[in-house]
Amino acid sequence: MTEVLFYHLQGHPLERVLPMLLEKSLERGWRVAVQAASQERIEALDQHLWTFREDSFLPHATDRDGDPALQPVLLTLGGDNRNAAQVRFLIDGVPMPADAASYVRIISIFDGEDPEAVSAARARWTDSKSKGFEVTYWQVDPQGRWQRQA
Repeated sequence: MTEVLFYHLQGHPLERVLPMLLEKSLERGWRVAVQAASQERIEALDQHLWTFREDSFLPHATDRDGDPALQPVLLTLGGDNRNAAQVRFLIDGVPMPADAASYVRIISIFDGEDPEAVSAARARWTDSKSKGFEVTYWQVDPQGRWQRQA
């Protein structure tokens, strides 16, 4: 069964949170697709994932680069699964993919400071539950650790 995890960003930007979550996915042996809403966001994340930490980088490519099927992390605008990902990250309000049930996990990251993003996440939560997915909600505690809230 597909798990749908909702990550509520408050006080931590996507650029800080996403690399950590991608690393955890790769450690589990999962291939990952990160779907964004704009080419500008894809390009910014592409640069960030090469340089987010001095001692490391995340192997990845964009869907404009050669042979997406070989990429452990694919940054994409499209809803198709070009790298056979088991995990799909949805950022910037990207809707649930039509093939959501084919993933081990769908991770929806939303800006908790944006009322429209929160409202859209609530709608995706309700829709995901109605489709029978296992749904959880995560928020950062005062120590900066992710805690399951629901």
